[in-house]
Amino acid sequence: MDWQFELILSLRMLMAAVLGAVIGLDRERQGSDAGVRTCIAISIGACAFSLVSLHVAGGDAGRIAAQIVTGIGFLCAGVILQYKGRIEGLTTAATLWATASIGMATAYGMYILALITTLLVYGVLVMQHIPGWRNFTRRRALRKAEREEGANAE
Repeated sequence: MDWQFELILSLRMLMAAVLGAVIGLDRERQGSDAGVRTCIAISIGACAFSLVSLHVAGGDAGRIAAQIVTGIGFLCAGVILQYKGRIEGLTTAATLWATASIGMATAYGMYILALITTLLVYGVLVMQHIPGWRNFTRRRALRKAEREEGANAE
């Protein structure tokens, strides 16, 4: 490989790191254990595996990509917890999984897709700051509790 080509691959890696950091900043601000460092690591890890799979002679990029999706899914399963009848960590797990896709898209040179995905994930994460959003989620939780009470009473 020539140094110019490796420079292009390095720039893709840097872009994956920056986009992962954008997602991680919101997670960090929300007090999630999976914050900036975790999101950057997942994004650049997925990017690195994808870059290597594209440029290794005889490699199967599709197989590596499938294993990235499976591996990150397994990692995300460890983030999901059940606590006092509530499930926690689903948003964090989904965010980490989506962050891996951003790293992969960047590796494959799909810069617009990676950027749009970053903006969409970030937008979903900041939706909870919309006025009235908390009321919406509280009402949903109350309706669920009422349904469970009714089922337990029968």
